[in-house]
Amino acid sequence: MYKIGEALIGSGNEIAHVDLIIGDKESPAGAAFVSGMTHLSLGHTPLLSVIRPNLMTKPATLIIPKVTVGDLKDADKIFGPAQTAVGRAVADAVNEGIIPKDQAEDLVILASVFIHPEAEDFRKIYQYNYGATKLAIQRAMDEYPSIDKVLAEKDRGSHPIMGFKAMKLWNPPYLQVALDLDNMDQMEMIINSLPDRERILLEAGTPLVKKFGVGIVSKIRELRKDAFIIADLKTLDVGRIEVKMAADETADAVAISGLGTIESIEKAIHEAQKQGIYSILDMMNVDNFVEKLNNLNYMPSIVLLHRNVDLETLKAERGENQGEMTEWGNIAEIKDILGKNGLVAVAGGITPNKVNQALDSQADIIVVGRYIIGSRDVRRAAEDFLEHMPQDPDTMRLALDEDESI
Repeated sequence: MYKIGEALIGSGNEIAHVDLIIGDKESPAGAAFVSGMTHLSLGHTPLLSVIRPNLMTKPATLIIPKVTVGDLKDADKIFGPAQTAVGRAVADAVNEGIIPKDQAEDLVILASVFIHPEAEDFRKIYQYNYGATKLAIQRAMDEYPSIDKVLAEKDRGSHPIMGFKAMKLWNPPYLQVALDLDNMDQMEMIINSLPDRERILLEAGTPLVKKFGVGIVSKIRELRKDAFIIADLKTLDVGRIEVKMAADETADAVAISGLGTIESIEKAIHEAQKQGIYSILDMMNVDNFVEKLNNLNYMPSIVLLHRNVDLETLKAERGENQGEMTEWGNIAEIKDILGKNGLVAVAGGITPNKVNQALDSQADIIVVGRYIIGSRDVRRAAEDFLEHMPQDPDTMRLALDEDESI
């Protein structure tokens, strides 16, 4: 038996990040413990955790420095405040019943400890590493997090060291602003005028891409580093190359034309999956998009439906039952084909008074172009649509909110 725990506590150069394994001496954790003590590496020498000199803690705990110990100044931080913090955290975990006292002799702990080379405040190093070690032990013993917690959080959180948030479409609806322009200055003006909202997606429209190349995505990224950016390439052929080009420019999604062959569409979708970005299958001018989807082995992340009044009128004239048919098609049927994670975007002259109709029809993304980019008041025009949508996800959530039992 062995358990795994992790915790990050603190801020600045003194921040503490502890990864640890707790297990029986007879388990793989015990073998790793012995191996760690007997196989030393330059700058990463493991050391036993002690409460004070000549008094190691129980369970026996091996500290493995994550960052190379380059000189005696670095060594002082590990052998002083960090070693003491880990040792006392382990002892307190036993004292408080987090680790059963009767198992203290049978268990071992391997703790990987991060100490920044520029950390200077020994008290903070001690405090943060004590807290991180104890929390990591608690989490290991509780087998935190549950898989449900992981799935609920995977698209929500951001890592403090990354410096940006990797945006995922986990909580629709969204407003996609189609930047169908051929003027760089106008594009910048519009982006700078738009509200800084997570519900806004930015589309590098086909005119922008054709005039300035796919590198326009990187330019948009400079203006809005955390935005979800779509490259509207309308890929018909050599999809793999075009998708990779867009991904290299940090696009979060690429639009693929539904008019392409099944083979070319599948190659583009597959490449998007490899690159870790969304694929959007644009059904503009596709006669039977349900049939097109049913013929695919690889499903797109998003299907974009355009207003199809002709189809609606034709069905009405024939006296056919339209059922769940909307002016964009049968959105519910499309979602059934895509599966539980599939999204549907709708486009085609949508104005604010049509938003509720689209959302009620299960649309996840409202694509708007001229109403916003052609407005004299871009911000107000965007807010006309956002008023029909919920507040951004997690706006009222505390940054340190956790679901661990107390």
